[in-house]
Amino acid sequence: MKVLLYTFALYYIFKINLFKFAVFLELFMVNKQEYIEILGARVHNLKNIDVKIPRDKLVVITGLSGSGKSSLAFDTIYAEGQRRYIETFSAYARQFLGGLERPDVDKIDGLSPVIAIEQKTTSKSPRSTVGTITEIYDFLRLLFARIGDAYSYNTHEKMVNYNDEQIKKLILKDYSNEKIIILAPVIKSRKGHYRELFENISKQGFVRVRIDGKIKEIVKGMQLDRYKTHDIEIIIDRLLIDSKSEKRLSESIITAMYHGDETLMVVNHNSNTTDKPRYFSRNLMCPSTGISYPKPEPNSFSFNSPKGACENCNGLGKVYEINLDKIIPNKKISIKNGAIAPLGEQKSSWIFKQLEYIAEKYSFSLSDPIKKIPKNAFEIILNGGQEKFDIESKELGVKRSYEIDFEGINNFILNQYNNSESSSIKRWAKGFMDEVNCKTCNGGRLKKEALNFKINQYSIADLTQMDIVQLSEWFAEISNKLSERQLIIGSEIIKEIKTRIQFLLDVGLDYLSLSRSSKTLSGGEAQRIRLATQIGSQLVGVLYILDEPSIGLHQRDNQKLIHSLKRLRDLGNSILVVEHDKDMMVTSDYVIDIGPKAGKYGGEIISIGTPKELLKGKTLTAAYLNGEKFFEIPKKRRKGNGKQIILTGATGNNLKNVTLKIPLAKLIGVTGVSGSGKSTLINETLYPILNQYIYKAVKIPLPYKSIKGLEHIDKVIDINQTAIGRTPRSNPATYTGVFSEIRSLFAKTPEALIRGYKPGRFSFNVKDGRCETCRGGGVRVIEMNFLPDVEVECETCLGKRFTRETLEIRYKGKSISDVLNMTINESVNFFKNIPNIYIKLKTIQDVGLGYITLGQQSTTLSGGEAQRIKLAAELSKRDTGNTFYILDEPTTGLHFEDIRVLMNVLNKLTNKGNTVLIIEHNLDVIKLCDYIIDIGKEGGDKGGEILCSGTPEEIIKNKNSYTATFLKKELNL
Repeated sequence: MKVLLYTFALYYIFKINLFKFAVFLELFMVNKQEYIEILGARVHNLKNIDVKIPRDKLVVITGLSGSGKSSLAFDTIYAEGQRRYIETFSAYARQFLGGLERPDVDKIDGLSPVIAIEQKTTSKSPRSTVGTITEIYDFLRLLFARIGDAYSYNTHEKMVNYNDEQIKKLILKDYSNEKIIILAPVIKSRKGHYRELFENISKQGFVRVRIDGKIKEIVKGMQLDRYKTHDIEIIIDRLLIDSKSEKRLSESIITAMYHGDETLMVVNHNSNTTDKPRYFSRNLMCPSTGISYPKPEPNSFSFNSPKGACENCNGLGKVYEINLDKIIPNKKISIKNGAIAPLGEQKSSWIFKQLEYIAEKYSFSLSDPIKKIPKNAFEIILNGGQEKFDIESKELGVKRSYEIDFEGINNFILNQYNNSESSSIKRWAKGFMDEVNCKTCNGGRLKKEALNFKINQYSIADLTQMDIVQLSEWFAEISNKLSERQLIIGSEIIKEIKTRIQFLLDVGLDYLSLSRSSKTLSGGEAQRIRLATQIGSQLVGVLYILDEPSIGLHQRDNQKLIHSLKRLRDLGNSILVVEHDKDMMVTSDYVIDIGPKAGKYGGEIISIGTPKELLKGKTLTAAYLNGEKFFEIPKKRRKGNGKQIILTGATGNNLKNVTLKIPLAKLIGVTGVSGSGKSTLINETLYPILNQYIYKAVKIPLPYKSIKGLEHIDKVIDINQTAIGRTPRSNPATYTGVFSEIRSLFAKTPEALIRGYKPGRFSFNVKDGRCETCRGGGVRVIEMNFLPDVEVECETCLGKRFTRETLEIRYKGKSISDVLNMTINESVNFFKNIPNIYIKLKTIQDVGLGYITLGQQSTTLSGGEAQRIKLAAELSKRDTGNTFYILDEPTTGLHFEDIRVLMNVLNKLTNKGNTVLIIEHNLDVIKLCDYIIDIGKEGGDKGGEILCSGTPEEIIKNKNSYTATFLKKELNL
């Protein structure tokens, strides 16, 4: 009330314009508003909720998976913020941008500009790195372009450059009273006959050139040996250096610079013309050899620009090379018996005919072991050759002519990889190749000129290959090692880089390097990188919405993340976090608990207030936080079946010659800090080996020496975090395959058989059965030009997706549309007498998803729901008792109660004799494992070793493990 009185007093005293006063009052009131107020939110399963979210606070939204957390945070608040931003553009601009759909909410007040940091997948491009995402690499490029010292890649001398006036003074001083020749270099160590070049030089009025150190007059038709390497310079002028020659010298310098690409040469006229010349250049130049670099600019250090990218690997740092051991894995067998793997055993083909000719020429047989083939013949087999030869027949006494025209096995594979448009052929060719560092840039991605710009003896590639801790230390000391001029130019750039590096350290990513490819980042790492970037932007008055930023984060680094979020809040921002982490909830300012259950049984605010107020509530979340409900530690750990898989010599990425022992028929947890090597060891080494052994899969595992015990398993199932569907046509029924069974069932009904309907008739992706007005979508999209498109229920099928004739076919009184609208719980009872359908639906119910509908769009499923659908699809397949399951952080997006349901399912699988391996950070899961493998100790180069392994009770005795420290507290030991 006082605020209103004061503002009206201001209006009365200063008599300001009424419209301006109204705008001022509105802005003043928004800035003073303490809450974001949402009224009547009905998006997805939200039940017309009203909620006030305090501004400038760290607020956590929690609840069961599928209860409506993301619907409130992202699909309501964020969607409305984005829509309002788009509406600030003109109608003309909006028709090109496309509008955003208005969320189903009555009103949202006090909304700030919104930035969402979601679990979206990072770029899969090999050109995207940690450095480019965080923009630190952009600042590094600018730093090297402005203060980097150039060194010659030939002699490693520091490069020099001059302006025309300096060059003139040096020549006048050093060649005083001497006769000199000024030359413009045009060709440097290149092959060719250069006939056209000599003709062009002659047309420009020059009569002499210096070729390979010898001066010659240009004559008509002049050319050189095209197969030899040549140096060619144009003779620009010959003059005596004295007081009268200054003007002529200036003109000659300008002419020489023009024709010599900013470089000229000077030789003494009286000395031997083969003597070493002296070079001068406007560009950076090696004083000994005369090679010059163009003036550096930021793009010169970009591996995504033609100006900077290494020409051999196109800026990727890696190339594929033929691996001879893969082409000829066994040199003891013959070509006839399949020694050359890409060709297989001898058959009637043109290639084998050519191999027979080579054998005739070099006197060996295709039945001889490879190791007995002569070296020169073996070279032609691998790299090809062309040759004609005659052989006299001893029996007939006549000569026969043969012609070898063989491409070579190596060239054939390379051509297939580089030129084939078929992905399967490319994959076949890649099977005989290794990805290795580019030999031209040595993995640095840049041209040799860019790699020879250095600051304190470090190139830009050297810096990007350091981990963030090393990089931070390097920049902390660099100011003391720069010249005064370098400091003046680079101080602001260095300050910006140091600030951004610190943000990465603050969110626990100290083990990453700037050269790390973004496609190798986990979802949690990518999200924290974006968080660090946002902290670096130093924005104020923004609403940040984050989706489980603690994913993939070890407990050791949790406090760093929370501190970063609070720092963002303290700048004057509102932080809204969808989260299940205990520490995050307890240390937040405010908690909103949504429930009471999931799906149509959720969507209500069941608790709201400070963490202390939450603990006093009667919700499931409160019960787990205050200890009323807990995960009971098993009294006995499973002993397994006594068999094990032993993987030795794993050296992929940061792994240090690791030996991994996995006891079978146990629930196994693989733990360790982020970046320690868990995914490298399990997902990129162990799983591809198992997949190749059982399914003959094509994915190549990272390097290892040997593996034993594969005969003890007969099936492997990997359940990772990739999305189950990106279109509205994807749903739980289609993903799990149960919809095919349901369609077949409908096709077998008497009415369908009479009409001749096949299973495809009941698919909304196939013509005839689906409604053609909406094409099986159930809704029609009405284009509104510069307004958002509007979805309306299809007037033909009334949202049922199928034609009237298709809907007339009923099973137990239900049409195919009715079945898709059933919840899983309802459908389990409905199909209990159909085993093929019942088993799949029961599995979905067992993982806690009984509340979702069979036909629910995949795009409306939460992250936790999507992952459990994937789990259910795999679990519905018949296990053998010797199945090996690999799960990568299955607790992603799961509430404590959801985790309890999940662990019950995994325990049932393990009790049947299967092996379940979980990569996990959640201590509630880790303490339930029979066997733990802890990797570390740190991330990156300081990780990659197995610190300890054993039961949880054995692990906690290890004083070198971070996991052991936190697990000991969890076990109360």
